[in-house]
Amino acid sequence: MLSLRAAGRAIAVCAVGVITTSCGGDDGRLALRVELGTRSVSKLPFVIAEDQGLFRKYGLDVRLRMPLPSDDDAIATHSFGVGAQIWERLKRLVGRGEPPWYPDIYVDGHTPNIVKHINQARAPHRIALAANDCVARAHVIGNTGITSVDQLKGKRLGISARTDTTLGFVGLMLAKRRGWDPIFDLSLKTDGRDVAALRDGRVDAIVASEFIYAEAKKAGYPILEDTSGWNLPIGGNSVLVEKGWLERGTNREAAKRFLQAVIEGLALFHRDRDLALQVMAKWHAVTDPEVAAIAYERGQWLERKPYPCYEGVVQTMQLYDSYAMRQFKATDFYDDAIVKELDASGFIDALYK
Repeated sequence: MLSLRAAGRAIAVCAVGVITTSCGGDDGRLALRVELGTRSVSKLPFVIAEDQGLFRKYGLDVRLRMPLPSDDDAIATHSFGVGAQIWERLKRLVGRGEPPWYPDIYVDGHTPNIVKHINQARAPHRIALAANDCVARAHVIGNTGITSVDQLKGKRLGISARTDTTLGFVGLMLAKRRGWDPIFDLSLKTDGRDVAALRDGRVDAIVASEFIYAEAKKAGYPILEDTSGWNLPIGGNSVLVEKGWLERGTNREAAKRFLQAVIEGLALFHRDRDLALQVMAKWHAVTDPEVAAIAYERGQWLERKPYPCYEGVVQTMQLYDSYAMRQFKATDFYDDAIVKELDASGFIDALYK
């Protein structure tokens, strides 16, 4: 449940958001609704852009929302009401319906979005405009007493979701690489990828992203495998819009401004470690210096020139091959024109001088 403390803070932030969006466009700023699918390190450049006013710098009014934080000291939301948060919780329970607030831009893993579109009738066809994470990078972390990945056969592996997240993709690939049947040789446990699941004995190992990896490493849990060593292309964290969205109204200009702000936020992440740690603490309540440092160092692979995950799209289409998938070409899932334009203009290079 959303705590009273977090709820009160969310109401206050939402009130500010209502005032801001009601004035959107009066000074030439373009309004955008943006959703971050998770609170991961790969999303941090987007949060830095919000925190440092970069969206406004590039002429945008951005209403940003993220999943509810696990810590009451983190920022619960931005310009997103408590009522809608409760609605989102109910939607997950009943598994149907569309949210009253729908994002123009969705930032999350591209591979799971492709798979959902192929397999689910209601899932939108989203294309990637940019990406900062195109290799499967996660850690397989065991419970106390487990010392190798081979010991996981027949055990319970905690993931976030089977097909809706890149961590679920990594769990399936782990089984495939070991020659295991992901149904009979390994139990993939959804909603079980955090340290608490290990501590409480609900799983034998987890597939962890950066923040959870940092917490688990500090706590002394055995790190069984770093999947970045697989060098496996994936459609990782990407800027996603529905197909056809760019062609409507001022959307292409809004997308260009959005990418300018995010690419500058990405440059700030790489150039200003202290700022990145401050944003982690402020927005995600990652205040433990050791955990924050580990997470930041793990984020050094974030791409400075965020082209879409070309090889990751192809890999996704091959791994999830089907009659439905074969109705598409790889180019049906991305549009790299804006990133190419910004790169050719020297905009990206200038941020690192």
